[in-house]
Amino acid sequence: MKAAVVSAHASPLADTTAPCTDARSRYVAQMSAAVARRGHEVTVYTRRSDPDSPDRVATAHGYTVVHVDVGPPEPVPEAQITEFLGEFGHSLAVQWAEFAPDVAHAHFWTSGVATELATLSSGIPTVQTFHELGAVKERQLGRREAGRDARAKLERLVARHASWVVATCTEEVQELVRFGVSRSRLSVVPCGVDADEFCAHGTCVEQGGRPRIVAAATSLADRGFDTIILALRHIPQAELIIVGGPDPGHLSGSAEVRRLAELASELGVADRVVFTGAIPHSSMPQMLRSADVVISAPWYEGFGTVPLEAMACGIPVIASAVGGTLDTVVDDVTGRLVPPRNPRAIAAAALPILDDAFLRRSLGLAGRDRVCARYTWDRIAEEMLRTYRKATETRGEHDSNRTPGVDSAISRRGS
Repeated sequence: MKAAVVSAHASPLADTTAPCTDARSRYVAQMSAAVARRGHEVTVYTRRSDPDSPDRVATAHGYTVVHVDVGPPEPVPEAQITEFLGEFGHSLAVQWAEFAPDVAHAHFWTSGVATELATLSSGIPTVQTFHELGAVKERQLGRREAGRDARAKLERLVARHASWVVATCTEEVQELVRFGVSRSRLSVVPCGVDADEFCAHGTCVEQGGRPRIVAAATSLADRGFDTIILALRHIPQAELIIVGGPDPGHLSGSAEVRRLAELASELGVADRVVFTGAIPHSSMPQMLRSADVVISAPWYEGFGTVPLEAMACGIPVIASAVGGTLDTVVDDVTGRLVPPRNPRAIAAAALPILDDAFLRRSLGLAGRDRVCARYTWDRIAEEMLRTYRKATETRGEHDSNRTPGVDSAISRRGS
């Protein structure tokens, strides 16, 4: 099968070992490599953000990357990419008129707009994975974001227009159904984890004498770190290692680090909170293995890879019962699920785990087993390939039942 993967702003060629690499770039790289390993031809189309990038790159992992010339050849904010989606879609259409893929898979809503524009008249089956929905994120975070109305309308149009829609977790399915997507063309295909890289055996970051809690995210804002610091008051002796945010040399200039540090001081736990800043993703296994428990406490989550990576390392997880963690973390089996924004619930879950080495071991082993059985990239790639086949089999049927005017509406908004 020839699969075209569209990722407008998250290039799989980004340095995935760098501290601040977007997790979305890692996802596109890992998924593309896993599908290519199954013997399929994968071409990833992404916007050129460096004038020196070659037009095509054949990667060592079996897939090809094509740089599309739209907008300035430099990094631009994701929101600004919407200005170039019409041009992006036209460029894809021209390329696919000559070399048509069997299926076009768009990651993220911006790529979805470009992909639907590119396939308006070609009949190429399309698969859409949003990874997060703007309206859901806004509702959970409790604030309106710039361009919200336009994004919400475009997400609905793309969801209704695509041949098949992939949700990354069960909770997302309900939102997509509200968008008007029929369950008959919906699949759940979660994110995966490299179970060889993230494993229970190997070196770990040096530990002190205290029980260790690790919490990690790319960005420190809106990830529930304040909730974990509040919980630390009720978890005597434990230290909290917060991983993420700016690189270590710029921690002092981060307003979010200052806010969290001030909260820790007010609560009298500042001596037990450590900010590492961003670390290379390749160092995450060692960091996670150093933990007695990993806590993930956002009140909004699309999928959430940190709990999965911790489970792969054999570390028990305490996670907010939102988004993808409702699927990945099995309560009382691989860790504990707690209500979001509830410090006392986190503390109540953490205390017995930290006090009982046998319980930690049992939860960790179960987590590792679950990852190996359900979330390896090879397993995820097989599920995605089944989705591709469904999209190609049902394309004509969906075409005949499209909402009138959707094609022209997407065309107007994407131009």
